[in-house]
Amino acid sequence: MTWAGALWPTFALLPRLATGAEPQTGLHWWARRLLPALGVDLRVEGHPRTDVPLWVANHLSWVDPLVLMSLRPMGTIAKGEVAGYPLIGRWAKKSGIHFVDREDATSRAAALAGFTASLQGGRSMLLFPEGTTTRGERLAAFYEGGLRAVFNLGLPAQPLRLSSSSAHYPWTGDETLLPHLQALFATRTGVTLSAEEPLYPSDFSDVTAWIAAFRAALSPRSPDVS
Repeated sequence: MTWAGALWPTFALLPRLATGAEPQTGLHWWARRLLPALGVDLRVEGHPRTDVPLWVANHLSWVDPLVLMSLRPMGTIAKGEVAGYPLIGRWAKKSGIHFVDREDATSRAAALAGFTASLQGGRSMLLFPEGTTTRGERLAAFYEGGLRAVFNLGLPAQPLRLSSSSAHYPWTGDETLLPHLQALFATRTGVTLSAEEPLYPSDFSDVTAWIAAFRAALSPRSPDVS
């Protein structure tokens, strides 16, 4: 893999933006092309349901949204600094991405309101309830607002569990990006997406049980021992 190989999908996207292509579809187009350029080999287990309005996933890497958005057009909640990225930031604001500063209660409330409005408007959405990346040994605490909003809307959501046997795939805030990118470019990276059955609010006694079901579905699985 090379830097040029990873950059070309972004530059190829510019004519689409100039012609007014639907932003969410453009993001899907971009993710589908950037993912293999980064050397990521995606294996899908189960059946990701494109008729379910919300996908809910654990969070290992900045690459995770690309993995999931390569499968269908959808919006999400992202950290606020993405809005300032050259070229992509301005366009991402139009694509159903709601930006948030997790340390600011007002920002969290605004992002949640936008996320809820997108779902009510019929947009497909993606949610990382941990709100941060981990090494994958265990789930971080959930920001529960998104799941509570979906429960109150009565909409189904599908858990999608991400895992990778590549030690360099997880990327946390304590690590610098450049060595991580160099590791991606140096080798093929296998990522597995395990689609669990969709969950329906009507099947749960209350929102606490609903959230617990997502924690159970997204929790890491122990490797099989022969």
